[in-house]
Amino acid sequence: MKKIAVSIAAAWLVAAPAGANDSTAETAAGGLVLTRTDAIDMASEDLFVSAEEVRVRYVFRNRTAKAVRTIVAFPLPDDNLAEGHYGDVAVPHDFATTVDGKPVRMAVERKAFVAGKDHTALLAALKVPLSEDAGPALDRLGKADRARLIALKLAVADDERGEPYLAPGWTVKETYHWEQVFPAGRDLIVEHRYVPGTGGSVGTSLVIPEVRNGAEGAAYAARYCTDAAFLSGVDRLAREAGDAAAALPEYRIGYVLKTGANWRSPIGRFRLVVDKGAPTNLVSFCGDGVRKISPTRFEVRHENWRPERDLDILIVAPRS
Repeated sequence: MKKIAVSIAAAWLVAAPAGANDSTAETAAGGLVLTRTDAIDMASEDLFVSAEEVRVRYVFRNRTAKAVRTIVAFPLPDDNLAEGHYGDVAVPHDFATTVDGKPVRMAVERKAFVAGKDHTALLAALKVPLSEDAGPALDRLGKADRARLIALKLAVADDERGEPYLAPGWTVKETYHWEQVFPAGRDLIVEHRYVPGTGGSVGTSLVIPEVRNGAEGAAYAARYCTDAAFLSGVDRLAREAGDAAAALPEYRIGYVLKTGANWRSPIGRFRLVVDKGAPTNLVSFCGDGVRKISPTRFEVRHENWRPERDLDILIVAPRS
C-alpha cells in the first residue's frame, strides 16, 4: 500500500501524560470481531478516530436464506501487568454497543497468561484477582504458594517499598462478547464506541536531529509516515517556542484494522475519518487517498477493500 503522510495542524483536548518518564504507553484496540462465517459479509464500515473517542458503524449482511446465530466479540489489547507495574499504560475504556439502535449488554471473559499458558484457574483457586490491584491478595499467600507463583513467573518479587512484596507478572486477555442473531436476507446495523488508549509524552524526541535521523526516526517514519513536511512543522513549533529543543507534547493513537481482512469477502465500503480538533498541532498517519473534508477532519474511502496494515496516528502539539 502506498503511504501518504498527512501533516496538518490540530488541537487536541487531552491532558499531558504523566509517569515515571513523563510518558504513557498507548494500547491499540480495534473493532468488533465475529466468529468466522461464510454467511455474513461486512457491507460497510464507517470509522471515526480521535484522541478522545473511537466510533465505528458496521452494516453486516446475512446473504443466506436462514438466520445465523454467532458470537460477536470485542477483544481488548493484551494488558501486561508486569510492564504496567513499571510505567503508565493507557487502556481503552467506556465501551458502548448498539444493534439496530438498541443497547447491547456484553458479557466479559478475562484470562491470565504467562508465555502463552493459561493460569486463570490457578489464580482463581488462590482467590487472586486478575486485575492490576492483585498485590494485596498476592501478599496474603502462604510461603509455598508465593514461591510457586514466582517460579511460574506469575508474580514478581519486589522490595521498592522497603520490604519484600509481590507484584502481578501475568498478561490479562480480556474479551467482551455477546450472541447475535443475523436475520436471513437483510442488513443489521451494529455501532460501537469507546475511549481509546491514547498514549503520549510531554516532549517528542523528533525535535532532536540525531534521533530523527537515526533508528528511532526511521521507526516513526515507518509507523506514522512522518515526512519532510511534518518534520519541518515540528521545527517550526520549536522555533515558535523560542527553543530549538522545546518540549513539544506528543500523542499516539492506534487502531487495529487488519482484523477487517479476515472476512469471506472484502469490506464493501470503508470510510475512515480522523478528527484533529482546532488547527494548532501537527498530525501524521499513513493512508491512501486522504482528503480534507473540514478544517479538523480528514477522510479515507475504499471499496471492496481488505486492510493491509493497522492505523497509527501521531500528534505533536505546541508547547503550552
